[in-house]
Amino acid sequence: MSMIHKFSMNGYNIVLDVNGGSVHIVDDVAYKLVDDYKENTKEEIIDKLGKEYSVEQINEAYEEIKTLEEEGLLYTEDTYQFHPNFVNRKKVVKALCLHVAHDCNLKCKYCFAAQGDFGGEKEMMSFEIGKAALDYLVANSGNRKNLEIDFFGGEPLMNFEVVKQLVEYGRSIEKENNKVMRFTMTTNGVLLDDEKIAYINEHMHNAVLSLDGRKSINDNMRPTLNDKGSYDIILPKFKKLVETRPKDKYYYIRGTFTRDNLDFGKDVMHFANEGFKLTSIEPVVGDESNPYALREEDMPKVFEEYEKLAVQYADMKVKGDDFKFFHFMIDLNQGPCVIKRITGCGAGNEYLSVTPNGDIYPCHQFAGNEDYKMANILDEEIVFPKEITDSFRDAHVYSKEDCKKCWNKFYCSGGCHANATNFNNDVMKPYELGCEMQKKRTECSIMIQAKLMLEGE
Repeated sequence: MSMIHKFSMNGYNIVLDVNGGSVHIVDDVAYKLVDDYKENTKEEIIDKLGKEYSVEQINEAYEEIKTLEEEGLLYTEDTYQFHPNFVNRKKVVKALCLHVAHDCNLKCKYCFAAQGDFGGEKEMMSFEIGKAALDYLVANSGNRKNLEIDFFGGEPLMNFEVVKQLVEYGRSIEKENNKVMRFTMTTNGVLLDDEKIAYINEHMHNAVLSLDGRKSINDNMRPTLNDKGSYDIILPKFKKLVETRPKDKYYYIRGTFTRDNLDFGKDVMHFANEGFKLTSIEPVVGDESNPYALREEDMPKVFEEYEKLAVQYADMKVKGDDFKFFHFMIDLNQGPCVIKRITGCGAGNEYLSVTPNGDIYPCHQFAGNEDYKMANILDEEIVFPKEITDSFRDAHVYSKEDCKKCWNKFYCSGGCHANATNFNNDVMKPYELGCEMQKKRTECSIMIQAKLMLEGE
């Protein structure tokens, strides 16, 4: 079934061919006509739009749309559901999240991990547990060459010696197994020093650096254990890490926005002004009983802020600025990559999370939820409950009722399984506010691409 989505932003009328991914910038006549083209004859359309536009204008727009359709750039059919890469996708593990520390030296108010311990004991992962996890990854990754390992917490720098031992062990087994291990560390930066910065810059393929933006915003949400602000401790360390980071390695400054900073665009621009080039600010996810949680009534302000930020960002891009905001980076080419976007993050199958005591969960956001504990990494024979792995594998954009008819399905992959479970107690029912914000971000991203196509270098 063909599907189009249209919207106006920043002075552009934009029409997206959902299945093919083509983006068209059109005039007012074509923008109105595109809704009626498939259902009405040309005469009916002329009759309908004749009060606003001349017959010549309508004819011209009609022929433009007809040409796009004939060239396969508009009203294309969805064939991905039957694509062999989707139908025959293999069950191989590609990525691990290792919770090397269930403890933290900050107490962020919105932390889903309950100050780092995920509601359980404060504990550190031993080398033995981590080694077993890396062995499992290698043994269950099939022909997959690149494997991803994220050192996560709590705060992983609180267990830095084990991180180093695990990197060394990973490096010692990758070549003989024809693997390349790409390590990432997600850190709040409190414990960074010159030695740790040098180590991360040498060994971590990616570094995710947690900071919420402006000092007042960050310090309100991310206090230290003695209730002082963390911004002044962290910022100079992050700057040093980024300044000395090799060009072939990645990093992200990653923040969270809440009800307290619905003007989060200022926090994104704060990152830009402080010299950070790779950034992300995610919406907080939390129950509405929390004072900082986002609510339906906040959405108009959130959408307005995304649009305002997108206009500013597009201007920067046209001028050749290399600043990047993660949520505005979009791949408009469908092609083979769309299969990945249909299936989502791979939690519970391609991606697994291991806690300090070796318990395995579908992803880090399920850690501590006994209903989703799949096995332990030290089990003699690791067998996952089929109902968990199958339910996650089958939760894709063609099986979720809300996704089937949604224009954004190829850009959001059906949303986050953990959010769906936490809010709706059903992995098949996406978190609605998350969907709404995701759609707005996709529109913003497309507008930015459209501006670049018209005005870019």
